[in-house]
Amino acid sequence: MARTRFQTRALGVAGLAAAAALVLSGCTSGSGDQGGGDADSVTIGISQFVQHPALDAAAEGFKQAFIDAGYVEGETVTFDVKNANAEVATATTIAQTFASDGVDLALAIATPSAQAAAQNLTDIPVLFTAVTDAVAADLVESNEKPGGNVTGTSDLSPVADQIDLITEIKPDTKKIGMVYGSGEVNSQVQVELAREAAKKHGIEVVEATVTNASELMQATESLGDVDAIYTPSDNLVASGIGAIVGVAEDKGILVVGSDSTHVEGGAAATVGIDYTKLGKQTGEMAIRILKDGADPATMPVETSKDLELTINPDAAKRLGVTLPDALVERAANVVK
Repeated sequence: MARTRFQTRALGVAGLAAAAALVLSGCTSGSGDQGGGDADSVTIGISQFVQHPALDAAAEGFKQAFIDAGYVEGETVTFDVKNANAEVATATTIAQTFASDGVDLALAIATPSAQAAAQNLTDIPVLFTAVTDAVAADLVESNEKPGGNVTGTSDLSPVADQIDLITEIKPDTKKIGMVYGSGEVNSQVQVELAREAAKKHGIEVVEATVTNASELMQATESLGDVDAIYTPSDNLVASGIGAIVGVAEDKGILVVGSDSTHVEGGAAATVGIDYTKLGKQTGEMAIRILKDGADPATMPVETSKDLELTINPDAAKRLGVTLPDALVERAANVVK
């Protein structure tokens, strides 16, 4: 049973009975006592669904949590990092490889990788990050009590705040466009939230879906005469944000993103998540499992502890808008 393995890890970490240590000696799953003395090495499998700045940042933040906790990469912790290149089948293969290799813990970055890990890794702890709705993705029974060997951090954006941001920048907005991947559960959740938030402002939401990043430009063009474009936390959107921004610049359409990497990619602003910090938060959860014997089944899914206003005044000008002075003054980050 998974819980038995988690409990034996905790025993190994605490350095308890010699008999327990002998049982564990063939498992290569010690967590490493960073306080001194002999330290066992842990191997962490990291499955990232696709390479783009937000997910890259989450991976780096996760690793940093281990370094800050005193682990030494290559000595007391080994990160086996694999990228699925946006292929679900590859994400499944990665999870199966981690199972056969016997990693001590797996991190899955983005929903498709998390789903693959949850389905194929049933007897080791699995953490996820950059997942919007873990319940809708069938990763956990509930956010409060995950119930199995899987838990992690949600990157659910403050969608209502981001729609409010659009109206603050462009008060006369009547129609907002959204482009997202048709296969992303995360995006479908955000679309529903955006509709609800926009309705309160009397704003219509127009949607266009894509199946791969090469369709983003055409999909953005198909939105027609919209006043603004809202880019959700979507892997295809994040990997091809430049295509959306390019169309918006040609048409003079405001773009507000769901996270700071979208703003770095040419959106005007966001109230969003710092993915490096979110990844680090996930890493701290992993350390509690490995060092303290915490059980993922009872570890609530966490949300970001830090939301920041990020603006890109130069990008805003290219999109045909000027950011209000009050907005500029309260920005935590300014992209130049």
